[in-house]
Amino acid sequence: MKTVKDKYLVVGADFAGYPLKEAVCAHLRAKGWKITDVGVVEGSDPDKDTDLMFHRIGLKVGSMIAEGEFERALVFCGTGMGIHIAAGKCPHVHAGVVESVPAALRAITGNGVNVLAMGAFYVAPQMGCDIADAYLGASLGSGYEWWKNFYEFHKLAIDELEAFNYEEYKANGFKLKHLGDYPLKLETKPED
Repeated sequence: MKTVKDKYLVVGADFAGYPLKEAVCAHLRAKGWKITDVGVVEGSDPDKDTDLMFHRIGLKVGSMIAEGEFERALVFCGTGMGIHIAAGKCPHVHAGVVESVPAALRAITGNGVNVLAMGAFYVAPQMGCDIADAYLGASLGSGYEWWKNFYEFHKLAIDELEAFNYEEYKANGFKLKHLGDYPLKLETKPED
C-alpha cells in the first residue's frame, strides 16, 4: 500500500474541480509528495473524455482505496459532494467533504476519513492547500481533540461501520450490533 507516511497520494478531479486540484497538487509536489492523478489532467477534453465525470472519478479513486493501493486520497469536483458520494460507494472508503482546516482535522482525527473531498466552487486555492496540509499531517486520534477516550470512541465507530451489514441490520429490527460502548456524556473543555 502507498502510504501517507511515505508521501504517496492518489487524487482525482472532474472538470469543475480541476483548477483547485492543480493548485493543491502543485503545492504538495513542492513538498515532496508523489501523486497519482486519475482524473482530469491538462489536455483532457470534456466532450470526449466521458470517463471523467465526477461520479466516475469518485468510483475510480474509491476503488483504489478499497483495493488497498493507497492509504488516502484527495478528490475535487464543483461542490465536493458528488465525487465523495461516489467514492463512498466503494467498500472500506470513509469519505468526507470539507471547506475549512478545522473540518479537515476533525475528518481525519475523529472520523478516519480516507477520501477527502473539496469543492472548487467554495474552496479557494490557498485554503485548499491548507486543508490538504492539515489532513495529510494528522491521523485518527492524533491529538487535535482534547476529549479523554477520543480515539477509542471514534475508533469504535469506524470499526462498527466497517463491520456493518445492511441485511443483518434490517433482520435485527434496524438495531446495530455493538462491538463495544463508551459513555456519551459531553465534557467541558478544560481551561488552558
